[in-house]
Amino acid sequence: MRFAELAKRNLMSVWRDPLSLGLTVALPAVLLVVLQALGGVDTFFSATSLAPGIALFGFVMLMFSTAMALSRDRESALFSRLLTAPLRSNDFVAGYSLPYLPVAILQGIGIYAIGAFFDLEIKGSVILVAIVLVVMAVFYIALGMILGSTLDVAPISGAYAVILLLTIFGGAWVDLEAIGGVFQSAAAVFPFAHALDAVRDVMIDGAGFGAIAPDFLWVLAYTLAAVAAAVFLFRRKMVE
Repeated sequence: MRFAELAKRNLMSVWRDPLSLGLTVALPAVLLVVLQALGGVDTFFSATSLAPGIALFGFVMLMFSTAMALSRDRESALFSRLLTAPLRSNDFVAGYSLPYLPVAILQGIGIYAIGAFFDLEIKGSVILVAIVLVVMAVFYIALGMILGSTLDVAPISGAYAVILLLTIFGGAWVDLEAIGGVFQSAAAVFPFAHALDAVRDVMIDGAGFGAIAPDFLWVLAYTLAAVAAAVFLFRRKMVE
């Protein structure tokens, strides 16, 4: 595994910043607590319904961290030296992406652990919920690689805001069924609503894989496309 040393270096960089790591892991869980306090009796704002959306919010934070780490390295002399190493573009993508997956897992565990105090239930398969969320985590991290490969540090905040809004209005904290119409149809184009529908169907209705397969395949297709785009864009950056 030629990317192992680069992944180790980036993993150490993530874990050597405990303040940033703590905020990344803790803030989504705290947000769940706040929204529970503000949600009242609306069933959409129950912990079971909200937890998947809060998880996606946490993944947006990981996307931002991934993009910033790569963009900063691109602007440093280190990146020029890294390009002389016998690594391919997919090795670079793996080396920058994999260190953030454990953080995504910690985020998910924290959110669902806090949700348990607010009567969060998972009627279906916990493994199925985890699979969908991990695939979405990979999607967001791949988006971070795309942004970090193409943008300087300053514009990444604007891109972060766009993805955050798409996530929120993709059903994370907005009841798309209550809104309906064009807004719901537009949200269905992106993977966020499909991921949330799949996870909520498993958690609330106990749905199996067959029932969520159309939503899951939509999410998987977006994730594979994002990973492929990240590799392609990084390869193009290497030859510039």
